[in-house]
Amino acid sequence: MSDIPHPRDNPELFGHDAAEAALLEGWNSKRLAHAWLLCGPKGIGKATLAYRFARFVLAGGGEGGGLFGGSPESLNIRPDHPVFRRVSSQGHADLQAVERGWSDDKKTKLKNEIVVEDVRGIGGFMSLTPAEGGWRVVIIDSADEMNRNAANAVLKILEEPPRNALMLLVSHSPGQLLPTIRSRCRRLMLQPLPEPTVAELLGHHHPELGAADISALAKLGEGSIGKALALADEGGLDLYRDVLNLLNGLPRLDIPALHAFGDRVARPENDGAFRTVTELLVWWLARLVRAGGRQGRGMTEVVPGEAALIGRLLAAASLEHWLEVWEKITTLFARTEAVHLDRKQAVLGAFLSVERLARR
Repeated sequence: MSDIPHPRDNPELFGHDAAEAALLEGWNSKRLAHAWLLCGPKGIGKATLAYRFARFVLAGGGEGGGLFGGSPESLNIRPDHPVFRRVSSQGHADLQAVERGWSDDKKTKLKNEIVVEDVRGIGGFMSLTPAEGGWRVVIIDSADEMNRNAANAVLKILEEPPRNALMLLVSHSPGQLLPTIRSRCRRLMLQPLPEPTVAELLGHHHPELGAADISALAKLGEGSIGKALALADEGGLDLYRDVLNLLNGLPRLDIPALHAFGDRVARPENDGAFRTVTELLVWWLARLVRAGGRQGRGMTEVVPGEAALIGRLLAAASLEHWLEVWEKITTLFARTEAVHLDRKQAVLGAFLSVERLARR
Protein backbone atom coordinates (compact mmCIF):
# COMPACT_ATOMS: atom_id res chain seq x y z
CA MET A 1 0.00 0.00 0.00
CA SER A 2 1.06 3.59 -0.58
CA ASP A 3 2.72 5.35 2.33
CA ILE A 4 1.49 8.82 1.35
CA PRO A 5 0.72 10.83 4.53
CA HIS A 6 -2.59 12.41 5.43
CA PRO A 7 -2.74 16.06 4.26
CA ARG A 8 -2.40 17.30 7.84
CA ASP A 9 0.89 15.37 8.15
CA ASN A 10 2.28 16.16 4.70
CA PRO A 11 5.02 18.84 4.62
CA GLU A 12 5.38 18.70 0.81
CA LEU A 13 3.31 20.19 -1.98
CA PHE A 14 4.11 19.66 -5.66
CA GLY A 15 2.95 21.43 -8.78
CA HIS A 16 0.89 24.25 -7.25
CA ASP A 17 3.26 27.19 -7.09
CA ALA A 18 0.66 29.57 -8.57
CA ALA A 19 -1.95 28.65 -5.95
CA GLU A 20 0.58 29.03 -3.15
CA ALA A 21 1.61 32.42 -4.53
CA ALA A 22 -2.04 33.57 -4.57
CA LEU A 23 -2.45 32.67 -0.90
CA LEU A 24 0.82 34.38 0.00
CA GLU A 25 -0.27 37.50 -1.86
CA GLY A 26 -3.52 37.56 0.10
CA TRP A 27 -1.63 37.26 3.37
CA ASN A 28 1.04 39.81 2.51
CA SER A 29 -1.55 42.33 1.31
CA LYS A 30 -3.13 42.37 4.81
CA ARG A 31 -6.49 41.91 3.06
CA LEU A 32 -6.81 38.14 3.30
CA ALA A 33 -10.20 36.83 2.16
CA HIS A 34 -12.10 35.23 5.05
CA ALA A 35 -13.06 32.16 2.97
CA TRP A 36 -11.28 30.32 0.16
CA LEU A 37 -12.69 27.68 -2.15
CA LEU A 38 -9.86 25.38 -3.22
CA CYS A 39 -11.09 23.72 -6.42
CA GLY A 40 -9.80 21.07 -8.79
CA PRO A 41 -9.91 17.33 -9.50
CA LYS A 42 -9.64 14.81 -6.67
CA GLY A 43 -6.21 13.76 -5.51
CA ILE A 44 -4.13 16.67 -6.78
CA GLY A 45 -3.23 18.21 -3.40
CA LYS A 46 -6.08 20.59 -2.49
CA ALA A 47 -6.39 19.34 1.09
CA THR A 48 -2.60 19.29 1.41
CA LEU A 49 -2.56 22.95 0.38
CA ALA A 50 -5.38 23.73 2.85
CA TYR A 51 -3.41 22.29 5.78
CA ARG A 52 -0.21 23.92 4.51
CA PHE A 53 -1.87 27.33 4.53
CA ALA A 54 -3.58 26.67 7.88
CA ARG A 55 -0.21 25.91 9.51
CA PHE A 56 1.25 29.05 7.95
CA VAL A 57 -1.57 31.24 9.28
CA LEU A 58 -1.55 29.63 12.74
CA ALA A 59 2.20 30.21 12.91
CA GLY A 60 1.57 33.92 12.35
CA GLY A 61 2.80 34.01 8.78
CA GLY A 62 5.30 31.23 8.61
CA GLU A 63 8.86 31.28 9.74
CA GLY A 64 10.00 34.73 8.75
CA GLY A 65 10.47 36.71 5.57
CA GLY A 66 13.04 36.56 2.83
CA LEU A 67 16.78 36.90 3.07
CA PHE A 68 16.57 40.43 4.50
CA GLY A 69 13.31 40.06 6.40
CA GLY A 70 10.02 41.42 5.17
CA SER A 71 7.15 39.41 3.72
CA PRO A 72 7.30 35.60 3.82
CA GLU A 73 8.11 33.92 0.51
CA SER A 74 6.73 30.45 1.20
CA LEU A 75 3.92 28.75 3.08
CA ASN A 76 6.33 26.08 4.28
CA ILE A 77 6.45 25.22 7.98
CA ARG A 78 9.11 22.75 9.14
CA PRO A 79 7.81 19.38 10.42
CA ASP A 80 9.61 20.02 13.74
CA HIS A 81 7.82 23.36 14.23
CA PRO A 82 5.46 23.33 17.25
CA VAL A 83 2.48 24.40 15.08
CA PHE A 84 3.16 21.63 12.57
CA ARG A 85 3.32 19.05 15.35
CA ARG A 86 0.08 20.21 17.00
CA VAL A 87 -1.80 20.30 13.70
CA SER A 88 -0.50 16.85 12.83
CA SER A 89 -1.63 15.45 16.19
CA GLN A 90 -5.03 17.21 15.80
CA GLY A 91 -4.27 19.09 18.99
CA HIS A 92 -4.16 22.73 17.84
CA ALA A 93 -6.81 24.71 19.70
CA ASP A 94 -7.32 27.19 16.85
CA LEU A 95 -7.87 24.66 14.04
CA GLN A 96 -11.04 22.72 13.37
CA ALA A 97 -11.25 20.19 10.55
CA VAL A 98 -14.62 18.98 9.25
CA GLU A 99 -14.87 15.70 7.37
CA ARG A 100 -17.47 12.96 7.01
CA GLY A 101 -18.10 11.30 10.35
CA TRP A 102 -18.29 7.61 11.16
CA SER A 103 -21.58 5.81 10.50
CA ASP A 104 -21.04 3.24 13.26
CA ASP A 105 -19.56 3.09 16.76
CA LYS A 106 -16.78 0.74 15.64
CA LYS A 107 -15.59 3.33 13.11
CA THR A 108 -15.52 0.90 10.21
CA LYS A 109 -17.44 2.95 7.63
CA LEU A 110 -17.78 6.66 6.92
CA LYS A 111 -21.08 8.40 6.39
CA ASN A 112 -22.05 9.23 2.82
CA GLU A 113 -22.20 12.95 3.56
CA ILE A 114 -21.28 15.72 5.96
CA VAL A 115 -24.39 16.42 8.04
CA VAL A 116 -25.47 19.48 9.97
CA GLU A 117 -24.24 18.02 13.27
CA ASP A 118 -20.73 17.94 11.80
CA VAL A 119 -20.71 21.70 11.08
CA ARG A 120 -22.96 23.02 13.85
CA GLY A 121 -20.07 24.04 16.11
CA ILE A 122 -18.16 25.99 13.46
CA GLY A 123 -19.85 29.32 14.13
CA GLY A 124 -19.14 29.25 17.85
CA PHE A 125 -15.59 28.05 17.29
CA MET A 126 -14.78 30.83 14.81
CA SER A 127 -16.30 33.51 17.07
CA LEU A 128 -14.06 32.65 20.01
CA THR A 129 -10.93 34.63 20.70
CA PRO A 130 -8.02 32.66 19.25
CA ALA A 131 -6.36 30.64 22.00
CA GLU A 132 -2.91 31.63 20.78
CA GLY A 133 -3.69 35.24 19.93
CA GLY A 134 -3.73 34.92 16.15
CA TRP A 135 -6.32 33.26 13.93
CA ARG A 136 -9.01 30.62 14.02
CA VAL A 137 -9.04 28.31 10.98
CA VAL A 138 -11.64 25.82 9.74
CA ILE A 139 -10.99 23.30 6.97
CA ILE A 140 -13.94 21.52 5.31
CA ASP A 141 -12.81 18.51 3.28
CA SER A 142 -14.72 18.26 1.15
CA ALA A 143 -17.43 20.88 0.85
CA ASP A 144 -19.08 18.83 -1.93
CA GLU A 145 -20.01 16.20 0.68
CA MET A 146 -22.17 18.56 2.75
CA ASN A 147 -25.89 17.87 2.59
CA ARG A 148 -28.33 20.74 2.14
CA ASN A 149 -28.75 21.46 5.85
CA ALA A 150 -25.02 21.43 6.49
CA ALA A 151 -24.42 23.72 3.50
CA ASN A 152 -27.02 26.20 4.77
CA ALA A 153 -25.42 26.21 8.23
CA VAL A 154 -22.03 27.01 6.69
CA LEU A 155 -23.61 29.71 4.52
CA LYS A 156 -24.86 31.55 7.61
CA ILE A 157 -21.29 31.70 8.93
CA LEU A 158 -19.96 32.94 5.60
CA GLU A 159 -22.56 35.71 5.54
CA GLU A 160 -21.24 37.20 8.81
CA PRO A 161 -17.61 36.07 9.14
CA PRO A 162 -15.88 36.83 12.47
CA ARG A 163 -12.63 38.80 12.52
CA ASN A 164 -9.37 36.86 12.29
CA ALA A 165 -11.25 33.73 11.24
CA LEU A 166 -10.44 31.80 8.08
CA MET A 167 -12.44 29.07 6.34
CA LEU A 168 -10.85 26.81 3.72
CA LEU A 169 -13.30 24.75 1.68
CA VAL A 170 -11.93 21.90 -0.44
CA SER A 171 -14.10 21.22 -3.49
CA HIS A 172 -13.79 18.69 -6.31
CA SER A 173 -17.00 19.90 -8.02
CA PRO A 174 -17.69 23.54 -7.12
CA GLY A 175 -20.64 23.64 -9.53
CA GLN A 176 -22.53 21.40 -7.10
CA LEU A 177 -22.21 23.86 -4.23
CA LEU A 178 -24.82 26.48 -3.39
CA PRO A 179 -24.22 29.54 -5.60
CA THR A 180 -24.40 31.68 -2.46
CA ILE A 181 -21.51 29.71 -0.92
CA ARG A 182 -19.43 30.12 -4.06
CA SER A 183 -20.13 33.85 -4.19
CA ARG A 184 -18.88 34.37 -0.62
CA CYS A 185 -15.55 32.63 -1.15
CA ARG A 186 -12.49 33.55 -3.13
CA ARG A 187 -12.06 30.74 -5.62
CA LEU A 188 -8.62 29.24 -6.17
CA MET A 189 -8.47 26.74 -9.02
CA LEU A 190 -5.73 24.11 -8.76
CA GLN A 191 -4.69 22.45 -12.00
CA PRO A 192 -3.98 18.73 -12.53
CA LEU A 193 -0.36 17.83 -11.87
CA PRO A 194 1.99 17.44 -14.85
CA GLU A 195 2.35 13.80 -15.87
CA PRO A 196 6.10 13.74 -15.07
CA THR A 197 5.32 14.94 -11.53
CA VAL A 198 2.75 12.16 -11.05
CA ALA A 199 5.26 9.62 -12.40
CA GLU A 200 7.99 10.90 -10.05
CA LEU A 201 5.70 10.66 -7.02
CA LEU A 202 4.53 7.18 -8.05
CA GLY A 203 8.14 6.04 -8.24
CA HIS A 204 8.78 7.45 -4.78
CA HIS A 205 5.77 5.77 -3.14
CA HIS A 206 5.93 2.54 -5.20
CA PRO A 207 9.62 1.91 -5.92
CA GLU A 208 8.82 -1.70 -6.87
CA LEU A 209 6.99 -0.58 -10.03
CA GLY A 210 8.76 -0.72 -13.38
CA ALA A 211 9.08 2.26 -15.68
CA ALA A 212 6.35 1.05 -18.07
CA ASP A 213 3.85 0.55 -15.24
CA ILE A 214 4.66 3.94 -13.72
CA SER A 215 4.13 5.60 -17.10
CA ALA A 216 0.79 3.83 -17.62
CA LEU A 217 -0.46 4.64 -14.11
CA ALA A 218 0.56 8.28 -14.52
CA LYS A 219 -1.55 8.44 -17.69
CA LEU A 220 -4.50 6.78 -15.96
CA GLY A 221 -4.15 9.25 -13.10
CA GLU A 222 -4.77 12.21 -15.43
CA GLY A 223 -2.85 14.62 -13.25
CA SER A 224 -4.10 13.19 -9.93
CA ILE A 225 -1.46 11.53 -7.78
CA GLY A 226 -4.25 10.40 -5.45
CA LYS A 227 -6.01 8.57 -8.28
CA ALA A 228 -2.76 7.06 -9.57
CA LEU A 229 -1.80 5.79 -6.10
CA ALA A 230 -5.26 4.36 -5.51
CA LEU A 231 -5.04 2.49 -8.82
CA ALA A 232 -1.61 1.17 -7.88
CA ASP A 233 -2.93 -0.02 -4.51
CA GLU A 234 -6.01 -1.69 -6.06
CA GLY A 235 -4.13 -3.39 -8.88
CA GLY A 236 -5.87 -0.99 -11.21
CA LEU A 237 -3.39 -1.30 -14.05
CA ASP A 238 -3.85 -5.08 -14.24
CA LEU A 239 -7.62 -4.59 -14.14
CA TYR A 240 -7.37 -2.03 -16.93
CA ARG A 241 -5.40 -4.48 -19.04
CA ASP A 242 -8.02 -7.16 -18.31
CA VAL A 243 -10.78 -4.82 -19.49
CA LEU A 244 -8.92 -4.04 -22.71
CA ASN A 245 -8.11 -7.71 -23.31
CA LEU A 246 -11.85 -8.45 -23.21
CA LEU A 247 -12.67 -5.51 -25.47
CA ASN A 248 -9.98 -6.52 -27.95
CA GLY A 249 -12.12 -9.53 -28.81
CA LEU A 250 -14.87 -7.33 -30.24
CA PRO A 251 -17.06 -7.48 -32.21
CA ARG A 252 -17.54 -10.80 -30.39
CA LEU A 253 -16.66 -11.06 -26.71
CA ASP A 254 -15.10 -14.15 -25.16
CA ILE A 255 -18.16 -14.99 -23.05
CA PRO A 256 -16.51 -17.60 -20.76
CA ALA A 257 -13.66 -15.14 -20.08
CA LEU A 258 -16.20 -12.37 -19.41
CA HIS A 259 -18.07 -14.55 -16.89
CA ALA A 260 -14.83 -15.44 -15.12
CA PHE A 261 -13.89 -11.76 -14.97
CA GLY A 262 -17.35 -10.85 -13.64
CA ASP A 263 -17.13 -13.53 -10.95
CA ARG A 264 -13.73 -12.26 -9.85
CA VAL A 265 -14.52 -8.57 -9.52
CA ALA A 266 -18.04 -9.05 -8.10
CA ARG A 267 -16.97 -11.01 -5.01
CA PRO A 268 -17.93 -9.23 -1.77
CA GLU A 269 -14.31 -9.22 -0.63
CA ASN A 270 -13.33 -7.49 -3.90
CA ASP A 271 -15.28 -4.31 -3.21
CA GLY A 272 -12.39 -2.13 -4.32
CA ALA A 273 -11.85 -4.12 -7.51
CA PHE A 274 -15.49 -3.74 -8.57
CA ARG A 275 -15.45 0.02 -8.10
CA THR A 276 -12.11 0.27 -9.89
CA VAL A 277 -13.38 -1.73 -12.89
CA THR A 278 -16.58 0.28 -13.18
CA GLU A 279 -14.69 3.57 -12.98
CA LEU A 280 -12.11 2.40 -15.52
CA LEU A 281 -14.69 1.17 -18.03
CA VAL A 282 -16.72 4.39 -17.79
CA TRP A 283 -13.50 6.41 -18.09
CA TRP A 284 -12.35 4.41 -21.10
CA LEU A 285 -15.67 4.86 -22.92
CA ALA A 286 -15.50 8.60 -22.28
CA ARG A 287 -11.97 8.48 -23.67
CA LEU A 288 -13.31 6.73 -26.78
CA VAL A 289 -15.95 9.44 -27.22
CA ARG A 290 -13.37 12.21 -26.80
CA ALA A 291 -11.07 10.51 -29.31
CA GLY A 292 -13.94 10.33 -31.78
CA GLY A 293 -14.68 14.01 -31.37
CA ARG A 294 -11.05 14.82 -32.15
CA GLN A 295 -10.79 12.17 -34.89
CA GLY A 296 -8.10 10.51 -32.76
CA ARG A 297 -5.81 13.53 -32.76
CA GLY A 298 -3.63 13.97 -29.69
CA MET A 299 -4.50 10.60 -28.16
CA THR A 300 -1.75 8.85 -26.21
CA GLU A 301 -2.01 5.15 -25.43
CA VAL A 302 -2.03 3.94 -21.85
CA VAL A 303 -1.17 0.42 -23.01
CA PRO A 304 -0.06 -0.74 -26.48
CA GLY A 305 -2.83 -1.43 -29.00
CA GLU A 306 -5.36 0.86 -27.36
CA ALA A 307 -5.51 3.35 -30.24
CA ALA A 308 -6.18 0.60 -32.78
CA LEU A 309 -9.04 -0.77 -30.65
CA ILE A 310 -10.63 2.67 -30.31
CA GLY A 311 -10.26 3.20 -34.05
CA ARG A 312 -12.05 -0.09 -34.81
CA LEU A 313 -14.92 0.68 -32.47
CA LEU A 314 -15.39 4.21 -33.78
CA ALA A 315 -15.57 2.78 -37.29
CA ALA A 316 -18.26 0.31 -36.18
CA ALA A 317 -20.77 2.87 -34.90
CA SER A 318 -21.41 6.61 -34.80
CA LEU A 319 -20.07 8.87 -32.07
CA GLU A 320 -23.65 9.60 -31.02
CA HIS A 321 -24.32 5.90 -30.42
CA TRP A 322 -21.12 5.51 -28.39
CA LEU A 323 -22.16 8.47 -26.27
CA GLU A 324 -25.51 6.76 -25.62
CA VAL A 325 -23.73 3.58 -24.51
CA TRP A 326 -21.49 5.59 -22.19
CA GLU A 327 -24.56 7.22 -20.62
CA LYS A 328 -26.35 3.86 -20.29
CA ILE A 329 -23.40 2.16 -18.60
CA THR A 330 -22.75 5.11 -16.30
CA THR A 331 -26.39 4.95 -15.15
CA LEU A 332 -26.23 1.16 -14.78
CA PHE A 333 -23.21 1.26 -12.47
CA ALA A 334 -24.64 4.15 -10.43
CA ARG A 335 -27.91 2.23 -9.88
CA THR A 336 -25.99 -0.93 -9.00
CA GLU A 337 -24.24 0.87 -6.16
CA ALA A 338 -27.28 2.88 -5.06
CA VAL A 339 -29.78 0.00 -4.74
CA HIS A 340 -27.34 -2.93 -4.40
CA LEU A 341 -28.05 -4.68 -7.70
CA ASP A 342 -26.15 -7.82 -8.69
CA ARG A 343 -22.62 -6.68 -9.43
CA LYS A 344 -21.71 -9.49 -11.81
CA GLN A 345 -24.84 -8.87 -13.87
CA ALA A 346 -23.96 -5.18 -14.02
CA VAL A 347 -20.47 -5.99 -15.37
CA LEU A 348 -21.89 -8.47 -17.91
CA GLY A 349 -24.59 -6.02 -18.97
CA ALA A 350 -22.05 -3.24 -19.52
CA PHE A 351 -19.75 -5.32 -21.72
CA LEU A 352 -22.66 -6.81 -23.68
CA SER A 353 -23.96 -3.30 -24.38
CA VAL A 354 -20.60 -2.47 -25.92
CA GLU A 355 -20.66 -5.73 -27.92
CA ARG A 356 -24.11 -5.07 -29.34
CA LEU A 357 -23.01 -1.70 -30.66
CA ALA A 358 -19.70 -3.03 -32.00
CA ARG A 359 -21.56 -5.74 -33.99
CA ARG A 360 -23.87 -3.33 -35.85
